[in-house]
Amino acid sequence: MEDNNPPKDYYKILEVDYDATEEMIKVSYRKLALKWHPDKHNGDTVATSKFQEINEAYNVLMDPALRFEYDLTGIYEIHKYTLREYLARFKGMILTCNGLGISHSSSPWTQQLAEGNNTTDEQGYNLDTV
Repeated sequence: MEDNNPPKDYYKILEVDYDATEEMIKVSYRKLALKWHPDKHNGDTVATSKFQEINEAYNVLMDPALRFEYDLTGIYEIHKYTLREYLARFKGMILTCNGLGISHSSSPWTQQLAEGNNTTDEQGYNLDTV
């Protein structure tokens, strides 16, 4: 039987960026788990489902091996993302040499993303509208 449900974006479920640290993930998880805990919603099935989804996302993103595999294979319906959002999924892996600890906080590309400047390529095409 084919699964027609769209794939889950664990980063969006936990409301974190694609290059979020473990600490950022933990903080967001705790906040969302408290907000959606079934005991706070008197057994509401929507809250229970949301809570389970939050736990699933947390378990995958906190396990380094699962997160790596998810990051490589979890590309979701690319047409729903801007170029910036799509590339952000890989920014952490690329700019840190796949997690080897090279800092990317001073990278011009990172600064440009943080400042929200328009991104253009060598020919002057605006990449924000691609």
